[in-house]
Amino acid sequence: MKILVVDDESDIEPLFRQRFRQEIRQGSLEFAFAQSGEVALQYLNEHLSEVVLILSDINMPGMSGLELLRRIRSVYLTPPPIVMIITAYGDEQNYQQAMEYGANDFLTKPLDFNDLKLKLRSNL
Repeated sequence: MKILVVDDESDIEPLFRQRFRQEIRQGSLEFAFAQSGEVALQYLNEHLSEVVLILSDINMPGMSGLELLRRIRSVYLTPPPIVMIITAYGDEQNYQQAMEYGANDFLTKPLDFNDLKLKLRSNL
């Protein structure tokens, strides 16, 4: 299963590769990374059939994660990828907007990777 992680923080890729090293080694998970919403959309245009789940930060330069979510839901109707929003700002307004735009889940930073692994298993 391929997961696209969208976050502008440069330490996200090595962190995910380290926390999911066993799943990556076993071949049960594969990750792709985009540092902006724009790059994520470009990646989806080229690899949509591969991506099963998207983990996206909200606050990024340029396109926000909420705008990315809105665009994904308006463009990719079948099959719609599972989208989980990740943010350091777990306020009610961001949560409501994410749910309104069609998020499947809403996670706050710092991520609890054990919880994330459970959510990934239950969503797939």
